[in-house]
Amino acid sequence: MNSPHTGPRNRLLAVLPATDLSLLQPSLELVDLKARQVLEMPGAPLTHVHFVESGLVSVVGTAAPDHRIEVAMVGHEGMTGLGVVLGDDRSLNEALVQSTGSAWRIATPALHKAMAASPTLTAALLRYVHVFVAQASQTALANGRGKLDERLARWLLMWHDRLHDDNLTTTHEFLALLLGVRRQGVTVALHDLEGRGLIRSTRSLVRILDRHGLQRAANGFYGAPEAEYDRAIGLGVRRAL
Repeated sequence: MNSPHTGPRNRLLAVLPATDLSLLQPSLELVDLKARQVLEMPGAPLTHVHFVESGLVSVVGTAAPDHRIEVAMVGHEGMTGLGVVLGDDRSLNEALVQSTGSAWRIATPALHKAMAASPTLTAALLRYVHVFVAQASQTALANGRGKLDERLARWLLMWHDRLHDDNLTTTHEFLALLLGVRRQGVTVALHDLEGRGLIRSTRSLVRILDRHGLQRAANGFYGAPEAEYDRAIGLGVRRAL
């Protein structure tokens, strides 16, 4: 496992100047991310921020116990706890570990102290907030205008970008939660993409077979936030074809 001294895999940390990374290093702690682990809850204090090294975190909007939908995802390209970057100490959404991995964790006061000492660090983290908003905006567009198979194709591409694995262990029930639809709808959409030869799906596994085809199936709902990340951060989030 890398250390922040030998080069983090997290792309936000990787692009920081050495002087800015040195402000964070003494306070960074490598922690495991376990599937279904809750990192943040709506309205709860943000005690820590996580720079994801591996695995996947879903940011889930909630209005009631049965009204939940994923609004964004975070992998090795990003961080949780954006309220801290914006000067607040509360979470608006739930942050739920979707795929097991690890993260560099830093306490909120330590991050505040480092940001106060470095305008360039603050600017770098604010650029990530910008691209996170771009992702959430595109998610809203896809949820409002996209067909379920298009939304699912987009989601699979975003997962593929962040996990660098052709196989995703998940369930139809969990995909239904993330997409805000019934499980039966997810099953139909998976069968549709499978029938086109783009994926192979079983009860608890989805395998990517044709990434180019998935991009076509996403029908324009994938790509804009990824391009904005490339522009604003400088290290591409998209998986090489």
